[in-house]
Amino acid sequence: MAKLPKKYQFLDLSDYGRPAGRWIAKQLQNTDITPIHVTTMFIIAGLIAIVFMLNEYNIIASFFIILKSILDATDGELSRLKNMPSYIGRYYDSIADISLNFCFLLAFCYISDSSIIYMLIAFFGIQLQGTVYNYYYVILRNSVKGDSTSRVFEDSAPKALKGESQHMVNIFYKIYDILYISFDKIMYHMDKNARDSQPFPKWFMTIVSIYGLGFQLLIMALMLAFNLHNYVIPFFIIYSVFIVVFVGMRKTIIKSFGNKDF
Repeated sequence: MAKLPKKYQFLDLSDYGRPAGRWIAKQLQNTDITPIHVTTMFIIAGLIAIVFMLNEYNIIASFFIILKSILDATDGELSRLKNMPSYIGRYYDSIADISLNFCFLLAFCYISDSSIIYMLIAFFGIQLQGTVYNYYYVILRNSVKGDSTSRVFEDSAPKALKGESQHMVNIFYKIYDILYISFDKIMYHMDKNARDSQPFPKWFMTIVSIYGLGFQLLIMALMLAFNLHNYVIPFFIIYSVFIVVFVGMRKTIIKSFGNKDF
């Protein structure tokens, strides 16, 4: 089952790993491997990438960054194939993503001899970029009765799904909330009325998808493979300028033209 009804599906530039992820998920469908196992696998792939980065094996490191992105798509696909929706898995995935993003940028900071201050600014920028994309994507999914595991406002621990411990859901939610709450609040205050908009047009979601985690990782991998690692941190700082552009588009063009797909 896709995250969106067919009518609202768009070209997601950050989701290039989905076909490979879907294929891997199908191979794992009748095994004892769970989506949480796959999430753990992408954490390991990310850490392996960092080890190769630090040892200047840039091409191999780039491969593992892309593999991390593919496995990041696999866990969700496997969850849907096995009909195993999970709030624990959803929060575990998000906690792993933000932790690896920090580690990736820390590694880029080290190998490029960059300032830790700039690295922290880039990290803040990357996370806010991802929040812009996720905010609009989750609003769209909820407004058209798509996948609802993610909520527009993560303001309280959800009720545990079948097979989950409420205690563990509460713990993972709390960690998630600590890590993401500041970014979510900033995005909400930038565009409070987005939830009241008609479903966003496909062209808008495609453009905003350049802020999706998969596309961010693709940029990192390509810059690393072409020995442009010294420019990764400044790039993502400058890349944040489109946040204002996308929010402005939603408030003006999308508000004016509604769901007109042009």
